[in-house]
Amino acid sequence: MRTRLVEPHDAPAIAAIYNAEVVEPAVTFDLVPRTVEEQRAWIERHRGAHPALVAVDDTPDGDRAQRVLGFASLSAFRDRPAYATSVEDSVYVDRTARGRGVGGRLLADLLTAARDNGFHAVFARIVDRNEASIRLHTSCGFELVGVERAVGRKHGRWLDVVELQCLL
Repeated sequence: MRTRLVEPHDAPAIAAIYNAEVVEPAVTFDLVPRTVEEQRAWIERHRGAHPALVAVDDTPDGDRAQRVLGFASLSAFRDRPAYATSVEDSVYVDRTARGRGVGGRLLADLLTAARDNGFHAVFARIVDRNEASIRLHTSCGFELVGVERAVGRKHGRWLDVVELQCLL
């Protein structure tokens, strides 16, 4: 497995991974799945200082397309200029690739990209019941900085958000 910058042809695979999380669990606060075109637009927004990465299988067969195992991205933390050195991360792993270190590799490489792009603070905002994501982030140096109570509603449930922070 290796990571690389996201490319437009990754849009269908990324949309499939993301949309599985939109439809079933309460992992993302989106309520409507993304189209492939919307995912391509998302990819275009994640060029430059706020990159997106994909983890792909290292395939020895040059004829076979590399399978996207997961993706991660940096986004602006807030709009006001004083927040320019802070970002928010997102990490999603295909359900069939979980437990293989994909999330850890993506997050570690994303933190390197954040540091290389001059960011100082990375925030993770995670639905409080997503223990795997909370463990992933704490294993990479994130610390709990707060809990936002009942800030979202999905599948008939009020959801809390755990906020973690990593200073680079």
